[in-house]
Amino acid sequence: MFPYRDDNPTILTPVSTIALIVLNVVAWVVVQGMGSEPLLSRSVCQLGLIPGELLHRVPLGTPVAVGPGVDCVLGGTTAWYTPLSSMFLHGGWLHLLGNMWFLWVFGNNVEDSMGHGRFVVFYVLCGLAAAAAQILVSPGSTIPMVGASGAISGVMGAYIVLYPRVKVHMLVFLFIFITRIAVPAWMMLGYWFLLQVLGGLPMLANESGGVAFWAHTGGFITGMLVIWLFRDPELVARRLRAVSAYGTYA
Repeated sequence: MFPYRDDNPTILTPVSTIALIVLNVVAWVVVQGMGSEPLLSRSVCQLGLIPGELLHRVPLGTPVAVGPGVDCVLGGTTAWYTPLSSMFLHGGWLHLLGNMWFLWVFGNNVEDSMGHGRFVVFYVLCGLAAAAAQILVSPGSTIPMVGASGAISGVMGAYIVLYPRVKVHMLVFLFIFITRIAVPAWMMLGYWFLLQVLGGLPMLANESGGVAFWAHTGGFITGMLVIWLFRDPELVARRLRAVSAYGTYA
């Protein structure tokens, strides 16, 4: 299932959401060379989050292969900033485009509920909480983690609290057939969250690469909890009045 829009108008221009998308794209183009080697592997090595390196759980100088002819040499002293820098890196075009699309679909309405500045702080906080969740599950991991999906998961967690009944329109792929459906946000996002939890269970038994399921889970739960601190009651009331004019559910 892939969401492509929601029935949820905005009252503010989502400048922070747009700015975050631009920053991610700029990082992909300038820092990661649009996925070309060796820039992609070097960026993942130097700016990606590696839990074992951050917590000094691996010996100094440990080599880890991250791409064709590129090894990370772990144990550096500058890993402290990687929980933040890793939020703006991606592993490929589909990774980037998928994350940015989810951020656009759900981010503009969450920004609408708290204002531009608060949204940036909220986004970064959810991203850091997502990184902390992944570190907690795999503290000695030498697998680099990159991507904005932890922070975006926090945005999705906030969305399910703020707008549980809003209809989300999705493309559903059934073998060679594609169809469209519209379901309440609580159903779509609840199903997505369940998939993250189920996908993360094997990681509790052994370390593996691929999707950082527990980062998604941690970001989502953080978003659900801290939205109550970041939401602006005046903006929420204002947008409820605006949304009621459209006849949609908020």
